[in-house]
Amino acid sequence: MTEKAAKLREQILALTAEFHAEAFAVLEFVPGQSSVPVSGKVIRADDMAACVDAALDGWFTAGHWAKEFERKLARFVGVRSASLVNSGSSANLVALSALTSPKLGERRLRQGDEVITVAAGFPTTVNPILQNRLVPVFIDVTLPTYEVDVTQLEAALSSKTRAVMIAHTLGNVFDLGAVMAFCRKHKLWLIEDCCDALGSTYKGQKVGTFGDIATVSFYPAHHITMGEGGAVLTDKPLLQTLIDSFRDWGRDCWCEPGKDDTCGKRFDWQLGTLPCGYDHKYTYSHVGYNLKATDMQAALGVTQMDKLPEFIARRKANFAYLNEVLAPLSEFLVLPEATPESDPSWFGFPIGVKESAPFTRDQLTHALETAKIGTRLMFAGNLTRQPAYEGWEFRVVGDLKNSDFVMNRVFWIGVFPGLTEAMLDYIAETAIGFVETAKAGLKVVG
Repeated sequence: MTEKAAKLREQILALTAEFHAEAFAVLEFVPGQSSVPVSGKVIRADDMAACVDAALDGWFTAGHWAKEFERKLARFVGVRSASLVNSGSSANLVALSALTSPKLGERRLRQGDEVITVAAGFPTTVNPILQNRLVPVFIDVTLPTYEVDVTQLEAALSSKTRAVMIAHTLGNVFDLGAVMAFCRKHKLWLIEDCCDALGSTYKGQKVGTFGDIATVSFYPAHHITMGEGGAVLTDKPLLQTLIDSFRDWGRDCWCEPGKDDTCGKRFDWQLGTLPCGYDHKYTYSHVGYNLKATDMQAALGVTQMDKLPEFIARRKANFAYLNEVLAPLSEFLVLPEATPESDPSWFGFPIGVKESAPFTRDQLTHALETAKIGTRLMFAGNLTRQPAYEGWEFRVVGDLKNSDFVMNRVFWIGVFPGLTEAMLDYIAETAIGFVETAKAGLKVVG
């Protein structure tokens, strides 16, 4: 880079910080007029400058920023490797697809094998099971943790069961002790979907370090953001090789983008029925995808990682505040509980409306939304009732009554770091006012 180019770059980055201060200045919160988002990104001047800095490199695909992000993420979680992908959904697809590799021998997942999961979840925890022509086995969750009911694991087991793939819902932690013991006993793969739970711990150990593979997401609603993005985590070198292969077109070569002949024998391989010496960069050992992220996304992730401990602390504090101020409403509302021996890095604050309440969930969410307070349902509710899964093969254990409760009576509100004390106070005042009105027998709408 020339001296003039370096100086121009410095000026551009300084102007980027000035632009951010002007264009994204914090506005005063006005109750009833300003929105209270259910989730959102917290982007500061250095985050925006990092994106611009990466763009000025002119590289655009995954490069040195991606490698730096992967190192920082792996170090934070406490795993050997993190493979960056373009979304959390892609992370789940890559994670499960990697377990279908012939290189795993007798342990590979094959068409018709069963994977245990939960019905009350997000579609892309389950979709990779179907996309790989495997069979999901749905079990229920417990209330008010919204985590897998581990008492149903043995009932879900069959001679075809080969893996368990479950998410830590809304940042809470599923019973890793019971699930790990079950997987070890029956020699099953475990994929931890940590997309909502980056930084959550079980017995002081971060989630994502227990299963064979784990996934995280960096969509704007999550703990940190790249706009879009995700990662696949593992401690096992062979699994990392398979993960990277499925992410990178299915190729057998493990060279980084822009690199050649890392193995030292690029034109000396004999694989499949290809001619000896066929270019290793164009030799494919899996039916894979191109699911890489860009260096601009990774640059944003690098600066966001520096803020992650702060963001997690804010989420925990916001959750604790809501839990305290909404406690008087527990006559009618089911408030969330952390699972034993866990310390959740909360993604949201789930609320259930009891059947005995003088109002419905929809009436309460209508009141909150009318007051410009964002709400969301608990993802897909009961996945087995979603139209997308009509005609697909799956098994169900039990009656999924708690998943139906989630579908009919549960929603969640935000705890993300962008919420201020004034916003949290307004959420509480609005919810309390609505419940008091309904309790007094006055008409509510929605």
